[in-house]
Amino acid sequence: MSTSISNTYEDFVKGFHPKSGLDLKFYKQNQMQRRILSFMNSHGHPTYPEFLKALNVDPVLYDAFFKHLTINVSQFFRDATQWKTLRETIFPLLLQNKTPLKLWSAGCSSGQEPYSLAMTMMEYFAMAKFSILGTDIDVNVLRQAKEGLYKQNDFASTPPEFLQKYFTPSDNGHQIKDSVKRQVSFQPQNLLTDRFQTSFDFIACRNVVIYFTEEAKEMLYKKFTDSLRPGGILFTGSTEHLFGLNHLGLKPVSSFFYQKQ
Repeated sequence: MSTSISNTYEDFVKGFHPKSGLDLKFYKQNQMQRRILSFMNSHGHPTYPEFLKALNVDPVLYDAFFKHLTINVSQFFRDATQWKTLRETIFPLLLQNKTPLKLWSAGCSSGQEPYSLAMTMMEYFAMAKFSILGTDIDVNVLRQAKEGLYKQNDFASTPPEFLQKYFTPSDNGHQIKDSVKRQVSFQPQNLLTDRFQTSFDFIACRNVVIYFTEEAKEMLYKKFTDSLRPGGILFTGSTEHLFGLNHLGLKPVSSFFYQKQ
């Protein structure tokens, strides 16, 4: 990248932050800049200043861009092997010592992950008490999560019996039942700047930090560790091994699952 483009990108980062609350300096510049330029080109905005001006006056463009940046891709029971580990190893381990369980899906997108957690608890640990928090920086996907209406492609990894038991077919897809909805609360949250609740037994943050700088990742994993109770579990994405973070006091208990000492 030339210096002029780099400086212009930095100006865009400064200009976008007050409106969005999203500080792009915590994200890897090369990857984020590619994503931004791709969106600008496809929407006919040739320069950063012109694009920033358009974002400020066009809420539809802004919402589309924000969704593009925050990469909201999710499915119910995504990565089936890890959900098997969760129900056969991780939840039984947590339930040995404590109930109710306090669970958090951080960067939950449109709700598939926290609802998957709720269905897993309801199906396999019916006597256990639990609460689930789902948070995301994008208020639009949280609106969809609260509505609980999903398309067919959200269910590629969903056992058919779960679809029949916990959803109601509708003209526009499948509506999650109120019995599942009641188990999950949703809140907007900026993971990098907001304070976290504490005493969680389980935190899932998967495929959220992939574009973060190493400094931002370390800061975030420290915040997660501080939010777990001793013995609590952090569940990361399949590309997010926590190498070199032993000083945080986390030990691996299975692939992608780390326990606070």
